Amino acid sequence: MPVVFEHPVSKTEANREAGWVNRLLNREESSPEYQQLKFTLHNKLLDRINLEALTSLAGDRVRAQVRTAVAKLVDEQQAPLSLVEKDRLIEQVLDEVFGLGPLEPLLQDPTVSDILVTTPHLVYVERAGKLYRTPVEFKDNGHLLRIIEKIVSRVGRRVDDSSPMVDARLPDGSRVNAVLPPVAVDGPLLCIRRFGRHALRGEDLVAKLALTEGMLELLKGCVRARLNIIICGGTGSGKTTLLNAVSSYIPVDERIVTIEDAAELRLQQEHVARMETRPPNVEGVGAVTIRQLVINSLRMRPDRIVVGEVRAEEALDMLQAMNTGHDGSLTTLHANTPRDGLARLEVMVGMANANMGIRAIRQQIASAVDLVIQTSRFGDGTRRITHITEVVGMEQETITLQDVFLFEKTGVTDTGRVVGRFRATGIRPKFYDRLKTSGITLPPTLFQTIVEIT
Repeated sequence: MPVVFEHPVSKTEANREAGWVNRLLNREESSPEYQQLKFTLHNKLLDRINLEALTSLAGDRVRAQVRTAVAKLVDEQQAPLSLVEKDRLIEQVLDEVFGLGPLEPLLQDPTVSDILVTTPHLVYVERAGKLYRTPVEFKDNGHLLRIIEKIVSRVGRRVDDSSPMVDARLPDGSRVNAVLPPVAVDGPLLCIRRFGRHALRGEDLVAKLALTEGMLELLKGCVRARLNIIICGGTGSGKTTLLNAVSSYIPVDERIVTIEDAAELRLQQEHVARMETRPPNVEGVGAVTIRQLVINSLRMRPDRIVVGEVRAEEALDMLQAMNTGHDGSLTTLHANTPRDGLARLEVMVGMANANMGIRAIRQQIASAVDLVIQTSRFGDGTRRITHITEVVGMEQETITLQDVFLFEKTGVTDTGRVVGRFRATGIRPKFYDRLKTSGITLPPTLFQTIVEIT
């Protein structure tokens, strides 16, 4: 009999949804008069106090003193505001001084996973995998640009006419991408990919029905047995979340080197050496690429190399590292299926100009990669592992694969939820013996299971 699981539904989900809709309908704060009042207060505050002189005080004391100054300015304006409106206005001015202005309420909302600023007056968020328009607005393009500059300056990066695109991160690890005009046609674009306050573990993903307990046990064993793993998926499909989760099973006595464009991985181990790329300076020199960092990591005595995402010629160096004693390495890439993922690897290796034939490239991939995990985001916003696929080897000119676990979509409920089943294919993978020699024993019945999701 297949095991059956129902979708987990929070008791407060409906209340949260209603509250969110109510907030969407309240657009008083977006009026030009309100925005102008807020900026008048902000400018007067900067003229009246010396924020640099207050930096020697503790953060709470600084905010308290500035709050008092803003309250006095509000009283001087004699604006017809209620006490609630006055307090809200003061908090928004403080957000302009100490935070990211209009974005602060969204950053404080744990249900928001993405913040997408399309124009100063058009801000969307993603909640539970779906997009919602918010009442949040910026005064104008200049206001939005100041917030972007505040973000990138904190991590030593720059964005201007000569370098109109930038990747950065917030102090909480959220990933930021910004694009400036003239590349961005209608004004600055800002995208913030947020991560939970606590990195999700494998057990959390099982509870969210992203995979089954049996699949998780298999992945634990593969990580501990030092298999080389690639996680594939589309944008927002949960690749980084899964990478964080499976990397938590790396033994604590191993040295891990991580390499990323913008540091967002949150590994739980203590011995982690983190590296991040660097863009070129104003003169166009000084850039540090992922490929350079991968090559350098080999001189750092790593037990494991974790690359946040391979996108170009660094794929060749990653494969060579996997083939030369750095077993147990992990990375992600964008692809729609495991087969597409390996095809993308071929293209990226070809970008390295190594003068390798297609057969030689495929042999490198087949000998280096042991496992491909495919993640997908469905129409109801859920994210699931859809394939756990073993790379078996080469058969003439083709890399041979075999699926170990699959998620099969069987339909959609009246409420729009995707239903289906996690199904083991019945094939015991070739690396099963490798797991056993590493002291990891999995029951053969694991590869016969079916779990229904209703």
